[in-house]
Amino acid sequence: MTRPDEARPVSPHPCEIVPGDPACGLVLACDHASNFVPPDIELGVAASEFARHIAYDIGAAGVTRRLARLLGAPAILTNFSRLIIDPNRGRADPTLVMRLSDGAVVPGNARIDAAGKAARIARFYAPFDAAIDAAVAAAEAAGRPPAIVTIHSFTPYWRGVPRPWQVGILYDRDERLSRPLIAALAADPAGLDVGDNEPYGGGLPGDTIDRHATARGLPNALVEIRQDLIAADAGQVAWAERFARVLRPLIAA
Repeated sequence: MTRPDEARPVSPHPCEIVPGDPACGLVLACDHASNFVPPDIELGVAASEFARHIAYDIGAAGVTRRLARLLGAPAILTNFSRLIIDPNRGRADPTLVMRLSDGAVVPGNARIDAAGKAARIARFYAPFDAAIDAAVAAAEAAGRPPAIVTIHSFTPYWRGVPRPWQVGILYDRDERLSRPLIAALAADPAGLDVGDNEPYGGGLPGDTIDRHATARGLPNALVEIRQDLIAADAGQVAWAERFARVLRPLIAA
């Protein structure tokens, strides 16, 4: 079920943790980094569906890893498919465990009960939360409460309609990081079409940013990059370098 160009988890831990300097002022997270499903979970979904955006955010993991190395920042990436459970949803969100995703029925989720959800929360969702909490606590202990930036990707088309943006920055009420980040990307020599709370709106109650940044009063931004631009390694390198250039002075400030 794992794409050949996506790293399969080398341990049963539900998170990949990229070490970084806790005093760098930044924590990165990638909520939908992997399309991996452990062999003891049967979702009943065709293998071909795991190459689609319904299973993970194509290219986002590669961008996150490279950006973390460029900035010396800690990063936390999921080692499981969002079809098991979506860590970018609140625990009470009805889409926490998806029964239907962009036309694909997920039979293994159709009859999941409260106990089944609780088991997936304990096995996958809670360790991801704990890893981010630990990174934030380390930053605060180092005397540098961090900004939190999450990396995602979005499909070039939705319901047959092309999406013009190459990148979108999502946010809720706190615009301390998102506004200057949008301005810096809009000034890029490549002439980017930057989405301001596009292609989705920010402020999803209980999502990763809400739980870990908004609840603590930390600056934050949710980054969405169009998938066709980062599906290959070269695009991941280029976008990681672009974000390193724009984030470095913003975090320093």
